[in-house]
Amino acid sequence: MSTRSDGIVLHRADRIEDIPPRTFYGIARLRQEVFVVEQACVYLDLDGRDLEPGAIQLWAEPSTSSGEGGEVIGTVRILDETDREPGLRSIGRVVTARSSRGRGIAARLLNAAIEACEGHPVLIHAQSQLAGWYAGFGFAPSGEEFVEDGIPHTPMRRE
Repeated sequence: MSTRSDGIVLHRADRIEDIPPRTFYGIARLRQEVFVVEQACVYLDLDGRDLEPGAIQLWAEPSTSSGEGGEVIGTVRILDETDREPGLRSIGRVVTARSSRGRGIAARLLNAAIEACEGHPVLIHAQSQLAGWYAGFGFAPSGEEFVEDGIPHTPMRRE
């Protein structure tokens, strides 16, 4: 857990069992609000991969004076993709609540995710309009653009 002067707290759980149920509900709700409702993509966000060994969840909350968990305002998921390629990790489900965008929360979460993947190659299926943003974190296109749920995506890697 890390707090910055802006009052945003980052959390990490290396196992889903380590996330309080209300917090995981907030993570899932945020992902559905943005990916399913806002972006109008009908798909099963809770795909079972959050339960896999090696899945890491990172999320951001505003700090509270009581120290209790608050509203989830950003999240990212890291997966172990060793079955695809030895040592490979993937970062996905990068999302920030509409009310909290423009505050650098996604950048903080992505930097924390990259740090958690240190020593491993990392794959991202970036929404193509964000490929330049991901390039700023050291990711480079690694394949042809493809369309998923009506949204162009670019596979990108960071070695």
